[in-house]
Amino acid sequence: MRHLFRRVVNRLFRILGFEMPVRFGSLRRVTPISRSFGIGRGRPIDRYYIEAFIEKHRQDIRGRVLEAGGYVNYTKQFGDDRVTRGDILYPKEGHPDATMIGDLATGRAIPFEAFDCLILTQVFPFIYDVRAAVANGYRALKEGGVLLATLPGISQICRYDMEQWGDYWRFTDASARQLFGEVFQPENVTVEAHGNVLVACTFLHGLASRELTRQELDYNDPDYQLSITVRAVKAPKNASAQIGSGRPG
Repeated sequence: MRHLFRRVVNRLFRILGFEMPVRFGSLRRVTPISRSFGIGRGRPIDRYYIEAFIEKHRQDIRGRVLEAGGYVNYTKQFGDDRVTRGDILYPKEGHPDATMIGDLATGRAIPFEAFDCLILTQVFPFIYDVRAAVANGYRALKEGGVLLATLPGISQICRYDMEQWGDYWRFTDASARQLFGEVFQPENVTVEAHGNVLVACTFLHGLASRELTRQELDYNDPDYQLSITVRAVKAPKNASAQIGSGRPG
């Protein structure tokens, strides 16, 4: 009887030219299914794009590499035998893998022109002075060095980071292109956006990538940017323009 009633209602909506009613199911709630970004259910959805980006550019992970400490160690996972030294940067004592305690915003303890690659996944939203952080990342690279960064677009607040040092920013491909292009020069920066409305909704609810199909994850809608990826190359000095000001270490 309920099925027949639903069919009649749907037919009336079509006759009257109205949009069909939406069945929210388990999503009709004002709290998320999970607040842990999907970690307890499998691989977080944003990590699907992050790891595909790092895999695509794994040949850039070579020589001496500096990675910001966090969820995983991508230097070990993707660097293979190309890496001669891998450092893990963390802003304060306490990270089990940290080899360097420093600050990207001020440049504290980060040597100049020392690294062939910087891996900075989901780092910049937690730095208020992002312009200084990008400038100090540029200075830390050798000529020809590569910065691989990922930025959140649509995302919940990370409560842990908010309470530790602040959760300040979300980005678009346009803001990322402007931010990194001002320092590395636009021709040396490649920016891509990933996501769609389904991916955004499920990510905000804390579901995992395994709960979506590959086709759903790979469909790209530029109006629903979940994850932004940036590859920026430090050009040789004779080929790059003078960068703008930023606070040196």
